[in-house]
Amino acid sequence: MGFGYGAGAYQQVRSHGGVESADPHGLITLLMDGALERLVKARAHMLRGEVAAKGETISRCIEIIGGLRDSLDPKVDTAMVERLDSLYEYMSRRLLQANLRDDADILDEVSGLLQQLRDSWVQIAPVARAVGA
Repeated sequence: MGFGYGAGAYQQVRSHGGVESADPHGLITLLMDGALERLVKARAHMLRGEVAAKGETISRCIEIIGGLRDSLDPKVDTAMVERLDSLYEYMSRRLLQANLRDDADILDEVSGLLQQLRDSWVQIAPVARAVGA
């Protein structure tokens, strides 16, 4: 993954506001929120038969997941980073399959995985801030 991949995802979540003042933990949360929002939009486009809009929205979601992969820091916990990297890679593959097969169930699967990850990530925010202080 290159810098441009993550930078594009970062640009996509700028529309949420607060990016400039967010800490690194908050930026990851914004990326996850952006991906989750796009999954909802992609599902709606899929159900309405809007092929181009569906494809673009899924592509943007894949870019955001690429940004999440780029943000992984192997110095923190190598085993955890490897598992998260594999999970992000799996989500990206599944999103490609969802796009090709017009399969809303796959979008739901990825959304569920990402929501669980986001919920866990938000729970560690107070701990991460306390450790960093």
